[in-house]
Amino acid sequence: MELQQVGASQQRPGPEPELASEIAEAASRLSHSGPEEILVWAAGRFGSRLTMATAFGVEGCLIIHFLAKLAPQVRVFNLDTGYQFAETLDVRRRLFEKYGMEVELVRPDTTVEEYEALHGGPLHGTRPDQCCHDRKVLPLRRALSGYSSWISAIRKDQTADRSQAQVVQWDAKFRLVKVNPLLNWDKAAVWKVIVNDQVPYNQLHDQGFPSIGCKPCTTAVNDGEDERSGRWRGKLKKECGLHVVEHSDGSGI
Repeated sequence: MELQQVGASQQRPGPEPELASEIAEAASRLSHSGPEEILVWAAGRFGSRLTMATAFGVEGCLIIHFLAKLAPQVRVFNLDTGYQFAETLDVRRRLFEKYGMEVELVRPDTTVEEYEALHGGPLHGTRPDQCCHDRKVLPLRRALSGYSSWISAIRKDQTADRSQAQVVQWDAKFRLVKVNPLLNWDKAAVWKVIVNDQVPYNQLHDQGFPSIGCKPCTTAVNDGEDERSGRWRGKLKKECGLHVVEHSDGSGI
């Protein structure tokens, strides 16, 4: 069946009934499947219309490790905001050296210098939601154009929004099918494969950074804190906006 594309008519906020039924069936059938089985299904179902976004977190590196064996043709990209750690971008090089998969860098329309000049200075400290929207959400929307499905590396136990996700679901924000192969794994399961299979990962993870975003908005985590407490420290914000769940009518939860 023909899938709706990103940018389809906003008069149809949800997927077509036949696609909605297929998503529900796949979500149920794959709900207890491992990430490799889920990725094989996604690659077979969507082919060249499947893509993946990664921030080079340990989960994203693990999915690239799986894709290199199962579906190396899948396009993988990173949202290069201009504020990333040097260590984060170095992971891109090391992944390419090991797997031969080059992660595309998707950038905003403006450089950091242009963006900050436009707004009279950086927004990440005063208006972080706006900064994330301009330098992550909008570039992601462009990067997903023409695709029918995208892979994310979220885990259910990371945030309240992510706990509501399914391994296969309709993404109302970006209007395509979202596949979450690591959704039911925990941190220990992820790291077990990373270590055993010697998957390249961000060295900041060894320095107290379990969750890594943009450099100005990420700090190390103290003993006893949850793994995302170093993101936007001191603010209620816990998500950049890419994985905030929306209902099919576009409203947030």
